[in-house]
Amino acid sequence: MLDHQNATITVLGSTGSIGTQALDILERSGRGQALRWITCNTRWQDLAQQVDKHAPYGVAIRDEQAWRSFKEARPDFAGPVLCGDEGICEAAADPDNGVVLSAMVGFSGVLPTMAAIKAGHTIGLANKESLVSAGSVLMPAVDHCGATLLAVDSEHSAILQCIVGEHRDDVEKIIITASGGPFRNHTAEQLQHVTAAQALKHPNWDMGAKITIDSATLMNKGFEVIEAYWLFGLRPDQIDVVVHPQSIIHSMVQFIDGSVKAQMGVPTMLVPIQYALTYPRRAQLDIPRMDLAAMGQLTFEAPDTQRFPCLEIAYEVMRRGGSSGAVVNAANEIAVAAFLEGRLRFLDIPATIEHTLGHMEHATHPSLDDIVQIDIRSRALAREFTQRHQL
Repeated sequence: MLDHQNATITVLGSTGSIGTQALDILERSGRGQALRWITCNTRWQDLAQQVDKHAPYGVAIRDEQAWRSFKEARPDFAGPVLCGDEGICEAAADPDNGVVLSAMVGFSGVLPTMAAIKAGHTIGLANKESLVSAGSVLMPAVDHCGATLLAVDSEHSAILQCIVGEHRDDVEKIIITASGGPFRNHTAEQLQHVTAAQALKHPNWDMGAKITIDSATLMNKGFEVIEAYWLFGLRPDQIDVVVHPQSIIHSMVQFIDGSVKAQMGVPTMLVPIQYALTYPRRAQLDIPRMDLAAMGQLTFEAPDTQRFPCLEIAYEVMRRGGSSGAVVNAANEIAVAAFLEGRLRFLDIPATIEHTLGHMEHATHPSLDDIVQIDIRSRALAREFTQRHQL
């Protein structure tokens, strides 16, 4: 196992929610870990501030105009400044990388994650869309290339923490917790009229806009179910979801003797991010501690897949396999973008996904190139649907 305490760190998607928290952890840690690469899509001004503060070896910017703007504004930066998907993949595959934190949002993270895998790196995976879209390709590559994949999602980090030291064959099932999102108690009629502003007010977590909407529809939980399917080699019937509004238990593992382990803590992404960067060790972290007496009670309930069908869509993806994950991820990205722009109703997000999944051709054993093309075609089909149903 790599000595993460002394490894260089590369952060793909450093200007997003996970990326900025990772840089904060590095600044706080005082362990002297060198920052190798940081990358962004369009937010080059934020990237420039991170360059000033954290002094990385190099940067990569996906958007060409943003890349030009950074180059013009920062001619004094001595390190390499790479551009486009190719540049981000080059940064991800750098042989001098230690830990690569894959924190890009959406399908854009798939190719860089594969580049890091092919380089045999240790990857902290916060880009769940990589496994949702291309798990059938990425996971065999992890084994073939000797890479290490460590989940950064709080739920999957919790599962990992619960099974460390256990025999994997002793795991009977895992139980992934969900807050239920801001509309947990809304009726189907009320869900017809919710706005993006309402959906962006998550009760427990501070996340980026796209993930926050995914949490409101339970698509984020569906993606986590698919991610767990690939990460832990489980059958769909070994993965349960339970709504836990307090977000104190982050997930649980049930073993063949009936014992259940739960990983608990205050709602913060700092813990799973740091655990991926220091695994298998832990490091001091200055965050609030739990006060169970003050909490009073922890509650649980079954998810309602009638009001929130995205979770059931995820189980359908696991049953179908093949290209279905790529189709669902692409359609969801298009639908969420339209909802955030005020062009689509909340309940039309799952309708867009179901329509696209039902009308796209199915590939049983797609290659990575196939998945890229399926993503493009699925987006076009989903875009047509959202245009027909736009407000």
